[in-house]
Parts: sequence; C-alpha cells; structure tokens
Amino acid sequence: MTTLAAPFAASVLLLAGSVACASPEESGDGEQTQTGVKAAEATSAEDFGGIDGLVAAAKNEGELNVIALPPDWANYGAIIKAFSAKYGIKVNSAQPDASSQEEIDAANQQKGGNTAPDVFDLGQSVALANTEMFAPYKVVNFDDIPAAFKDRDGTWVNDYGGYMSIGYDSAKVPPVTRIDDLLKPEYQGKVALNGDPTQAGAAFSGVVMVALSQGGSVDDIAPGVEFFEKLADAGNFVSVNPTSATIESGQTPVVIDWNFVNAAESKKLPSWQVFVPPDHTVAGYYYQAINKDAPHPAAARLWQEFLYSDEGQNLFALGGVRPVRADNMAVDGTLDKAAAESLPVIDGPVTVPSPQQTEAATKYLSEHWAAAIG
Repeated sequence: MTTLAAPFAASVLLLAGSVACASPEESGDGEQTQTGVKAAEATSAEDFGGIDGLVAAAKNEGELNVIALPPDWANYGAIIKAFSAKYGIKVNSAQPDASSQEEIDAANQQKGGNTAPDVFDLGQSVALANTEMFAPYKVVNFDDIPAAFKDRDGTWVNDYGGYMSIGYDSAKVPPVTRIDDLLKPEYQGKVALNGDPTQAGAAFSGVVMVALSQGGSVDDIAPGVEFFEKLADAGNFVSVNPTSATIESGQTPVVIDWNFVNAAESKKLPSWQVFVPPDHTVAGYYYQAINKDAPHPAAARLWQEFLYSDEGQNLFALGGVRPVRADNMAVDGTLDKAAAESLPVIDGPVTVPSPQQTEAATKYLSEHWAAAIG
C-alpha cells in the first residue's frame, strides 16, 4: 500500500508510411511502415517516421474500436468526439457499461475479427492479470509520466485516477456522513456497488474503502467483505449494477463508486450528493493498453498519443479525474485552469493499493465475495 499526501492529495489534482485497412472479416498486422516495422509491432511513433506518419497510417485504417467507455465516465464522450473530429477517424464504441473483465472477454471472443477492441481501459487487477494481451508502446510524452504509473516498456500506462466515494440522493435518504451509516434501516434496499469487485476496478476499490473503515487494510480486506455481508443480511444491499437510469428512477439511491462518476450524476440530478470518506480515502488509477491483436493497430497507437497529449489530459481533467500528467502540466503551465479547479482536493493521507496487494485482495474476493452477498 502507498499512503501519500501527493500526488492524489495535492491541491492540483493524472515520412508518411501507410497501413492497409483490415478487411471486414479479419484484422491484421497492417502493412509495413516506411521504416519497415509493421503497425502492430510499432513501439513508438518513430516506427512510422514520426507523428505525421502515424496519423497518415491511422487515417488510412479509418476506424478505431473502443469498449467500456461510457460518455459520462472520465469525460470519454467528449474525448471520443474530439479525437474523431481531429483525425477524421470513426470511433466504434461497444458495450459502454461493460466491466474490465468483460473488455478482456470481448477481445478473446472477437480475436481475429474487425470488431475486436483496439484498446483497453482497465482496473488494476484485471490489467495486471492480462498483460500478455497488450502491445508495448511509448507515446511521445512517455518520459513525462511518473515511473510509478507506467510499465517501463509501455506495456501499460496509467491514464487517470479518482477517489472512491459514496453518492446518494438527498431527496430520498438521509445524509451519509460515515460508512457505518449504510447499515441503518433508512438505507434498506438502497445501497448499490458499481459492479462485481472480482471483475470491476470501481467495485474492488469500494470494498477496500469499506475494509479500511472497519479496521481492515489493503492487506486485510476481510472486514470489508464482512461489512457487505451485513448489508446484504440487513436487506440494505441491492445487487443491481447502478446506472443513471437506476439512480434517477430511485432504484439505487445510494451508490459506491468513483468520485468522478458520482459527480457526473450531480449534473443531472441536483439532489445527488457525493461523499468521500476523509479518514478512509482510497484512490486508484486506471490502466490504458493496446490490444496486441488490434484490428486497427495504427489508430490504436494514435489514440494513445491523443490521450496523453495536453489536449487529451485536459479533457480527462474536465471530467473530474486526475490525469496522470497533471503535476507536470501544472508546472509547465499547460494544465487548463478551469480543469484544474474542477479537480477535488483531499487533505490528508490517501491509500493506493500496490499491484501485489491488489493481486492478493483479488484472490481473497474470488474465494469469499459470492458467498458473502448471497
């Protein structure tokens, strides 16, 4: 576990080579670039002769397949539109509400086809369990990303982070001021967790947050699982994957999820409030990676370049998440002022599980979660 006051607790919150289009039935490695490297094996824009060559190759492919990117999640709706408009590349967005594990499942099921995901956006546990599916790639701004937030070969790179929170409809339930409030009768049939913690990063971090509140730790999440068992026994926990529709209908008036997802709901529902437990603050980054079997390998690499550019990072920040380059951009003066002001400020220590702790906790959850919630 890393317990830190920064970067999460800081006041500033994360030439023309060509590639042939894949056929409708099958994906491919792409033709060789002018440097002699196939697009699917390119490890940097230099393999395309530079950014201009990469742009040309991506435009030649003409499409990009993304998965599990809801428009309101981390501002991905605006990011997708900006990327498509800038490069004239059609973005096919599949299964926006899918979990991280479902992203991997889709890639395996659709391997070799033109509809397979080109890129992934994954929670830590699922990402680290599937690194053999990723293609190493270093964006132009790779050296600007802190070493702790990337694989040294670019197999994966953290893109943005957030804090675990509790969102609630103040018109339907009493204010949530501490995690133990959720056990009260007033919350019967009202508490939802965003996903299955054995498959989804948000749900996993939610269990970690609860474990800390119950005297546990990242190394001992049993108290968190036990708390959810109590919630289920009391009839307070609902096994419904929360969405804007379930929130607005009143089906899930209390949701444990990332602060930026809950904050997005506040824009639609004025009575929706967001609570980040100050004494049990848990933060986490998502993992960005390229599918090594991407049907559009050049477009996948251009997508990475866009996400880690100043433009892409500022678009993330406007979605209430902390872009991974936020600190350096703040120093350079390239972090959008309005975006910086929109980021939450957390005073005090923040818990971030290490990869090893995540692996051990995921194993525990796989063995105990289903039985705990019935």
